[in-house]
Amino acid sequence: MLPAQQGYDRAITVFSPDGRLYQVEYAIETVRRGTIAVGIKSKEGIVIAVEEKPRKLQISDVAQKIFQIDDHVGLAAAGYIPDARSQVDNARFFSQSNKLIYDEQVEVETIAKHLADQSQQFTQYAGVRPFGVSLILGGVVNKKPQLFLSDPSGTYISYEAIAIGSGSDQVTDFLEKTYKGDLSLDEAAVLAVAAIYLSSEEKEGTDHIRMAQIKTESGLFEIVSSEIIKNFAKTAKEKYPPDKE
Repeated sequence: MLPAQQGYDRAITVFSPDGRLYQVEYAIETVRRGTIAVGIKSKEGIVIAVEEKPRKLQISDVAQKIFQIDDHVGLAAAGYIPDARSQVDNARFFSQSNKLIYDEQVEVETIAKHLADQSQQFTQYAGVRPFGVSLILGGVVNKKPQLFLSDPSGTYISYEAIAIGSGSDQVTDFLEKTYKGDLSLDEAAVLAVAAIYLSSEEKEGTDHIRMAQIKTESGLFEIVSSEIIKNFAKTAKEKYPPDKE
């Protein structure tokens, strides 16, 4: 450990001499060590996809890193997933409360800001630790797709396409080169699968890929079946072969 770092990484409320909060940086590093999660916005809706690595005897019918927040909002997580469950419960309660009070669907940005505010509070009080998870929130409100990223520091930013987790820097570069604003929903799904293959050690099969989408037309969150993901994977390998990256 560097001398300048000694002691300053033990308390969340203490800045180091060079203006850093080490506990927040450690939490962000936890996210970088998680398996990849991808969110892509298209003209026809939102696609969120994650890589999950189930054990041989694990029953993996239910996605562990994709969550439904409301009828029109979904979330993908990378990092320490128990922390994600806590924030998901918070987001669901917030979304339902908004519906009861205002009698309208909550904006995705409003949820993202609420969760980011909570994360930020956990960086400034003693006796707590930052959330070790980043979240990709996607949804459709009034037929407008919205995609946001929040991280342990309390930052939230809107994106057209974003990746978090292990290998996210490489995947983000890939998305920057290949993403187009006029993508269809299926094209966005193919791009998401290609992005996961780029980061993953598993280059064959789709058992490690989970996906959800929110269509602009219906505005409803739905899980994509494994059979459809296999079709997306086949197209992804044809359209984005490994040597192309």
